[in-house]
Amino acid sequence: MLNPFRYFNSSPKVIRLTVMMYLRCPLWLSQVEGLLHERGIDLCHESNRFWWNRFGPMFAREIRKQRINRRSYSLLRWPLDEVFVTINGKTHCLWRAVDHEVGVLEVFVTKRRDRRATLRFLKRAMKRYGRPKTMVTDRLGSYRSAMNSIGNASSQECRRWRNNRAENSHQPFRRRERTMAKFRDTKTLKKY
Repeated sequence: MLNPFRYFNSSPKVIRLTVMMYLRCPLWLSQVEGLLHERGIDLCHESNRFWWNRFGPMFAREIRKQRINRRSYSLLRWPLDEVFVTINGKTHCLWRAVDHEVGVLEVFVTKRRDRRATLRFLKRAMKRYGRPKTMVTDRLGSYRSAMNSIGNASSQECRRWRNNRAENSHQPFRRRERTMAKFRDTKTLKKY
């Protein structure tokens, strides 16, 4: 495999640090630039943006591969939840599956919040990560009907306070939404 950093003058460690700082923390690109400047690394926020677009999906794939290789823990319990998001002035539904470390397993964007959308989301998540022992959901009726059609309705949990892990995973997402001043495209929404 060719080195993806071969045409860049900066070291791969600096590029990885910059991209991961932007992804992990709800910071603007200029704030990341300031933090790197304090460490003695002089970069423009435009190069940070370029690296984020270029290498961000690659780093996300690496993290996802590590999760799949250590997949036994992610098959225990999946908290599932949906949240409404405004993309370019229109309301969409963002479906999320979270593992026990509050790492987002799967993200799916639809215009509707019905059985068909839930079924597509569940099939996509189970195709990538396998079938979990239990799925913790809220009491939305489309979860039950989608799980009945898949055949794992017995693995659904709907008890109170059980879905807090998925609900709390929306907080960093909402912070990123505020700093980006809303989302303009589904690609930027589902990127990570």
